[in-house]
Amino acid sequence: MSDQAAGQQTPAAGAEAGAQQPIFQIEKLYVKDLSLEVPNAPQVFMQAESPQLEIQLRNEATQVMDGLYDIAVTVTVTATSGEKNIFLAEVVQCGIFQIRGFVPEEFERVLEIACPTVLYPYAREAISDMVARGGFPSVVLQPDRKSTRLNSSH
Repeated sequence: MSDQAAGQQTPAAGAEAGAQQPIFQIEKLYVKDLSLEVPNAPQVFMQAESPQLEIQLRNEATQVMDGLYDIAVTVTVTATSGEKNIFLAEVVQCGIFQIRGFVPEEFERVLEIACPTVLYPYAREAISDMVARGGFPSVVLQPDRKSTRLNSSH
């Protein structure tokens, strides 16, 4: 039985089929901005009450070259207690992605869902680590994929 008869493609046929396949590839992951502000330290460490947390998520996509897109997921966590700001932690986690060959509907989903889904765990880890290094209990953000696309813009 020949290779083609067994359902296997020759290398040339495989290369031709591969050229028509959509491409989604991570080229680079990086942190664009990382900040922690504790404006009322050291007094905030003397308080016994638990702070209220507000979490904001935002996505942005920018085309940097043909087929290459810079995607930024911004996570901002603000902790307050009454009128006092306890801390503000923010990370802009980015990635450069090669995205080619998708139909328009799929392309939008890749930009708005697939790319942020790759970046969000890195942003979660950065926030948790930064807040803990600031002397506070870790903030554990839930792995909510839908929330990463709520405020997307590109």
